[in-house]
Amino acid sequence: MYRKIIEDLKNWKNSQHRKPLILQGARQTGKTWIMKEFGRMEYQNTAYLFSQENQTLQNLFEAPFDKERLLNGFQLLCGFKIEPEKTLIIIDEIQDIPKAITALKFFYEQAPEYHIICAGSLLGVSLHEGVSFPVGKVNFLNLYPLSFSEFLMAIGKEQHAALINSSNPDAELIKSFSADFTEFLRYYFFIGGMPEVVSTWIETKDFNEVRRVQKELLRTYENDVSKHTSDEMANKIKQVWDSVPSQLARENKKFLYSVVKESARAREYENAINWLSNAGLLTKVFRINKSGIPIKAYEDLDAFKIFILDTGLLCSMTNLSAKVLLEDNKLFTEFKGSLTEQFVCQQLISEFGITPYYWSSKDATAEIDFIFQNEDEIIPVEVKARINLKAKSLKQYRETYSPETAFRFSLSDYVNHGVLKDVPLYALPMIRMFLK
Repeated sequence: MYRKIIEDLKNWKNSQHRKPLILQGARQTGKTWIMKEFGRMEYQNTAYLFSQENQTLQNLFEAPFDKERLLNGFQLLCGFKIEPEKTLIIIDEIQDIPKAITALKFFYEQAPEYHIICAGSLLGVSLHEGVSFPVGKVNFLNLYPLSFSEFLMAIGKEQHAALINSSNPDAELIKSFSADFTEFLRYYFFIGGMPEVVSTWIETKDFNEVRRVQKELLRTYENDVSKHTSDEMANKIKQVWDSVPSQLARENKKFLYSVVKESARAREYENAINWLSNAGLLTKVFRINKSGIPIKAYEDLDAFKIFILDTGLLCSMTNLSAKVLLEDNKLFTEFKGSLTEQFVCQQLISEFGITPYYWSSKDATAEIDFIFQNEDEIIPVEVKARINLKAKSLKQYRETYSPETAFRFSLSDYVNHGVLKDVPLYALPMIRMFLK
């Protein structure tokens, strides 16, 4: 299964400024597989060290840092000699050994010739719990569920993926295959990009099996919450998590604490939201009150929308029936187009590493679904679940701020209107040719 992040890992390996790498991402996004596959492809040997319930490995990090002692310990655990440049050292679930996280600093300073990758399903949570972190001594990469392009490749549609990812995409050829792309997009909305779910679909072509695996993943996340938090916090996290479909089903998708629980307040639930965010399960999209550079300077931390990590899991949370796949394009408009906004948010992050925001006017009469900074430019994004392209909010934003570039995603064909680019949802990677 091809994952684009392999190219980023190759760049890391060959970088003159390489540091120990931390691979972040939610549970079951494929971190372990990616690290092992990268080791198989690029190194003579891979020293895989699994931290959970490995008391010997934990003991190795208890004493003060000693390069030779640690490497000898790794070799005894793996059963072969670890050679600089030739062996990839993997420490999986590193959050279970906080001193191993701290030790990355010493590997960077005293043993930079060794290639080390670490990962952890709840590493983002651990890093916010007082762990002594080697600031400036590590590199980071984020792994997300499969993007739509990766999904196309996984199901054997490599040429379709190549077509929308071309540096000079053929819009007319893409238009000719729009029916195919739309069908694949419906499948992606329902199946999502979690590797195990995609593999299940490829092997079985059974939507009931797809839903079963999705439910198992959701239960895994719930178990993580119960295992790693207090009962009180676990209850609040579950309330926030369960409220996601209702939050997204509203016309105005700004997060409301009252949807979680009547009369709820921010101070009661903000830690629960942050836990889910740090675990990679939620994305908070903050509102900006003005379009300016840098965009982060204008974010309103009290107003945000939330999206989860995967469209398929969102379908599973709502128990959306697979029968909707037979109803033409109804799937794109389910609960007020929430799945479509979820899809766009997910693709902007996974395909481009974009940090999305949203914008609303001071009088709250206009709202732009997403907005992001591309170098010295602020780009608004309008999302349309239907082919109807009326966009009053986008018109108001353009009249106010005169952006150089604006995108509108829908099921309509590609049209370049000048400043405004109409881009099909299934061809979202086409925007690459307009980004600096």
